[in-house]
Amino acid sequence: MKVKDIMTREVVSVLPGASIEEIAKVLVENKISGVPVVDDVGNLVGIVSEGDLLHKEVSPQVPDIVNILGAFIFYNGVERYNEEVKKLMARSAEEIMTSKVVTIEEDMEVSKACQLMMKHQIKRIPVMKGWQLVGIISRVDVIKTLINKSI
Repeated sequence: MKVKDIMTREVVSVLPGASIEEIAKVLVENKISGVPVVDDVGNLVGIVSEGDLLHKEVSPQVPDIVNILGAFIFYNGVERYNEEVKKLMARSAEEIMTSKVVTIEEDMEVSKACQLMMKHQIKRIPVMKGWQLVGIISRVDVIKTLINKSI
């Protein structure tokens, strides 16, 4: 089975300038856990997940910061620390989004898309045709196929 057979074609997306509140509203109203970020012509520039938005609720107390800051940097590196701080301070999609997005083509086998989801620990993958976003496949899309197989 190909990704194009089960992907969602009507993809909800946001622009880079969308506020955190707007993104949260899009996720809740559409009952989705992540949203692609596209530029004015529809090119994919990033993705924002519920996990990214959770950073906005993380506000360690000053003593906690002193205790965990060194350990965090030691185990995760300075680059990861900088990314975490950036997300905490973010006010728009372009500031909080993940810009290194795993993408796939619509002719890929669903099983390979599942392998990518598991390998990268992600719940959705944008489906591309060149630079254009043409769909999205999520874990739920894959799980729905199991219903038809059991009948």
